Amino acid sequence: MVVKIAIIKSGNIGTSPVIDLLLDERADRPNIDVRTFGSGAKMNPEQVEDVVPKIDAFEPDFAIFISPNPGAPGPAKARELLSEKDIPAIIIGDAPGKGKKDEMDEQGLGYIIVMSDPMIGAKREWLDPTEMAIFNSDILKVLAETGALRLVQKTIDTVIEQAEAGEIELPKLIITAEKAAEAGGFANPYAKAKAIAAYEMAGSVANLDMKGCFMTKGFENFIPLVAAAHEIAACAAKLAQEAREIEKANDTVLRTPHMKEGNPGSKTDLISKPE
Repeated sequence: MVVKIAIIKSGNIGTSPVIDLLLDERADRPNIDVRTFGSGAKMNPEQVEDVVPKIDAFEPDFAIFISPNPGAPGPAKARELLSEKDIPAIIIGDAPGKGKKDEMDEQGLGYIIVMSDPMIGAKREWLDPTEMAIFNSDILKVLAETGALRLVQKTIDTVIEQAEAGEIELPKLIITAEKAAEAGGFANPYAKAKAIAAYEMAGSVANLDMKGCFMTKGFENFIPLVAAAHEIAACAAKLAQEAREIEKANDTVLRTPHMKEGNPGSKTDLISKPE
């Protein structure tokens, strides 16, 4: 059986660029067929209303909608539209989504809330395409090296297995620093501590960017705040890399590639084959 997965991307969130690639990193997985639909950078209700119905022709076994702030007007509209479809759906969002988990339960939706996938410093006086790419790469490094993305991958892989078996139980997951680090499989306690610290640091970025973007008047006042937030993200990325370097030095880096039939393998010794 080939499981068909529709992924809808909306807006700017660090997990979004790689969400489909996490499921088929070598582009040779035979048991899934993935289509990605997007509204671009805009996440307004009108863009969402245009893109969500496009998944119908694909006839997916389940759908994933990923965006910042699941409570914002556009993502809220997506939740409404997906809840009306006869397709299991999972919402992937950032920390504000935690406050909407009861609503998502009532809508019959699953969710994965990545607490340290923070909002960007979206001020024209600060943010240009280069700064946007740097910020997203820093956040992506934190999410990858702390174990958060592996936990996203494992959670969706479980849904794929359930779809193959004919019965899907939608996830209800909030990814904390501890859960991320557990999925990271750190053998060294100092590496694990650094990973937890990096994840928590990245989470603090959102509060500072929120203050700079929405609560502070005057460019001379808000530019230092959003710049500071991005500096924290850069430091978090360095700390996450330090955690991985410790594991590399001990030859204990956990790798979980998808095997020939799509099931996950595992290895830690660099010169070895996954099982």
